[in-house]
Order: sequence, then C-alpha cells, then structure tokens
Amino acid sequence: MVNRMQFYIDGAWVDPVVKKSTPVVNPATEEAMYEIALGSRADVDKAVVAARRAFETFSQTSREERVALLTRIIEVYKTRIKDIGASVSDEMGAPLPMAEKLQAGAGLGHIIATLDVLKNYHFEETVGSAVVVREPVGVIGMITPWNWPLNQIACKVAPAIAAGCAMILKPSEFTPTSALIFAEILHEAGVPKGVFNLVNGLGPEVGAAMSEHPDIDMISFTGSTRAGIDVAKRAAPTVKRVSQELGGKSPNIILEGADLTKAVTGGVMHMFNNSGQSCNAPSRMIVPLSKMKEVAAIAKGVADKTKAGDPRAEGTTIGPVVNRGQWDKIQGLIQKGIEEGATLVAGGPGLPEGVNKGFYVRPTIFADVTENMTIAREEIFGPVLVVMGAKDEEDAVRIANDTPYGLAGYVSADTVETARRVGRRIRAGNVNLQGVPNDRTAPFGGYKQSGNGREWGKYGFEEFLEVKAIAGFNAA
Repeated sequence: MVNRMQFYIDGAWVDPVVKKSTPVVNPATEEAMYEIALGSRADVDKAVVAARRAFETFSQTSREERVALLTRIIEVYKTRIKDIGASVSDEMGAPLPMAEKLQAGAGLGHIIATLDVLKNYHFEETVGSAVVVREPVGVIGMITPWNWPLNQIACKVAPAIAAGCAMILKPSEFTPTSALIFAEILHEAGVPKGVFNLVNGLGPEVGAAMSEHPDIDMISFTGSTRAGIDVAKRAAPTVKRVSQELGGKSPNIILEGADLTKAVTGGVMHMFNNSGQSCNAPSRMIVPLSKMKEVAAIAKGVADKTKAGDPRAEGTTIGPVVNRGQWDKIQGLIQKGIEEGATLVAGGPGLPEGVNKGFYVRPTIFADVTENMTIAREEIFGPVLVVMGAKDEEDAVRIANDTPYGLAGYVSADTVETARRVGRRIRAGNVNLQGVPNDRTAPFGGYKQSGNGREWGKYGFEEFLEVKAIAGFNAA
C-alpha cells in the first residue's frame, strides 16, 4: 500500500511537521480518489539536513558501488512497472497501455542509459600540469511535473545518484503516487538513507523553500516557463546552479517534396500523443502554402480516428487532460483560435461526442493559422494542432524561429540532406529529422525561454558534476 500521508526523509517514512493535505482527482471521472500530505518549509529543512549528512559519505563512494546501486534499482523498478503505469493512468489520464509502456518505460530507460554512462565515464583528465576532476555538485533540489512524471523523475534522480549527489524531490501534487512508488523502489534497492528524500507539496510553498534554501547547491526544474522564472529568481541570492527544462511551441516543418501523407499523419499523431501534454510536442505544423487544403484533409482524417475516452477502455487513443484548470485554459485558446479567424478543421470547443464528464478535449486541428494569432504564439498543452503556411523554405525557417521558445523542431523533406540543412537552422535544443524519434543517449533541453542545461545521457549526467582544476598535480 502506497503511503500518501507521509514523506520519505532520511531513509524512513515520516509524518509532516504540520498536518495539511489536498485531494488527488481522477481526471477521467472528476472525482477525488484520496488525499496526499502537503509539506512545508520545515519539512524541506528536515530533508536538507538528511541530504547534507548523507552527501558527506555518499560523495566518496566508488564508481563500482554506484554501478551496483543503479543495477539494483533497475531490477526492483522492473517489478513495479504495472503499479507505476496504473498510478500514472489514474492520476494524469494516460491510456493504461501507454502508461505502462511509455510512461513507466521512460523512467526505466533513463536509469539504464545512466548506468551505461557511469560505467564508461572519465572523471579525470590531464590538462598540462593540472588534473581536471569532476566531482558531485552536492545536494540537489528537484522539482518535477505531472505530464511525464517518471520520465522527469528518473532523468534527474538516476544521474544525481550516479554522480554521488544527495537530493530532495518535490513531485507534482497532481501525480504523487508514481513518485511515492519510486521512493519505495529506491528504498528496497538499498539507497543509503538521506541520499534520496521526497517531500510532496505545492510549488509556492515547498518549491519556493527548496529554491531559496542556502544548503541546496542546485535546483533541477522541469515545468512551465512562468514557474521556471520564479525558481530562478528565488535561487539567485544563493548563487546555486539552476538547470531548467521549460515550455515549448515546437515547429514541424514539412517541405515541398516530402512524403506528405506520412509526414502529416506522423506529425498529427505525435501532437496528440499524451493528449498533447508534452513540452516538445510538434504543435506548429509549417507546410507549403499551396498544400494547405491537402494537409488539412490528411490531418482531419487522423483527428477523426483519434478517440478521446476512458484511459482503461479498449480502443482509447488519448485520455483526458490532467485537471480542470488545464481544460479551461485549452478551451479558452480553442475559442480564441476561432475568434481570431483560423479555420477549424476538426474538433473544437466542448467535450467529445458521447462524453459527459471528465477533462476530455476534442482532438482539434486549425488550418490557415497566421503568426500573429494567439494559438500560434502560446503553448496550449493539449491535443490542439495549428497548421501554418510558408511561401518557401526560407519562409518556413523564419516562421519556425519566430517564437520565444526553442525546445524542439521537426523537419520532413524530400531527402535527408535537405532535412539536415534546414534542421541546422532551427534555433532549438532538439531537432528530429524525417520522423526519427529522440535518442535517450543524446542531450535533451532547450534554447531561449525553453530553458538551460541538458538532460539525458552523458550531457544530463554532467549537469550534476562540478569541474575542479588541480594545478601542479602532474608537475615533475
């Protein structure tokens, strides 16, 4: 039984300093399932004391010890895949098969990838008379979102453990159970007490306390750009490292000569995956102006086959969005698209046909979207795709880069050489060519207001390391 009314601090389940709780609502039914405890600054203080103490010894462990620890975590994680999948499905609405395979699977994938990095990483190198060593940063505060909960938790916790850091995790209050299961996994795997600590709570309370805490050396944050700015401001007086993965409004350029049916179909399906709740979703499809009607017809065909429904039901493509606030925001932006003159090709406001409760959004396509429209500028974070027309390749690149965000970009072209050329010109941290998905060993992160720092693989691991130069180490 998952313990939702306690926190995991210093290797044990403990009561909050002040008793306070909030309900967790199932987005498919709009009904509260249970309560979770909410933490305070005092709980963060307790977790930081435990983490600082643990860091003194854990930072001195050998590579071999940490390899053995990650290996045990992987083995225990595999036994909890179904538990994780069920919790993610219930709390954020992902269809159950997708929650088990992709949501829970992403977490496992990151731990395995981190283990491979740790086994082969060079912690020291010679530079002239100096030796340059890489050491753990220290105590890490981690703030993770609800949309890919295990993906974000694992790609922070695994490299932090591999580096020899100690940490405090504040998961989203909308998806707490998968994080609590993750704490159980680490406990069973034998993570030393104090190395991993979990405090549930709200951003303005627990998140703020972590960001401001003088004994936390780094904040690793994933979430909205608005919240990321607040975290950075609060962290500034203590000059702690801040690594952020924030919002996006990613362009999907489909050039003249590309396989239109394949590119449009793949782009729409990717956009609707996870009910559009992905920061790197290809939310702006940029196509040749002359192909707008053809693209709209193909996109409508995909939308019409996308079934929004019960996450536990057979044949469901997408579930609900996570909560009432998100649903209201998405509905407002759909209405704004209509009012500003975009062509509604599929979907629209309101609940899908045959649905009378739950935070379900109709899979929606807008065509003839121009750059000044609200739906072309703002991150919608729902199953809503905007299709924009470009005069030529140059215009497509210009439109792609006309955004304050820079997390991802996508290019489909007649040849891979063309896709490479255009991909190099997109100002984003991740660019996918010809429908090829991300590689977990390659870095993930953004330009501009999509954040700083990188996650995944070697680059994500190095975020948790300090660089020290010891001059004269190699002097004769």
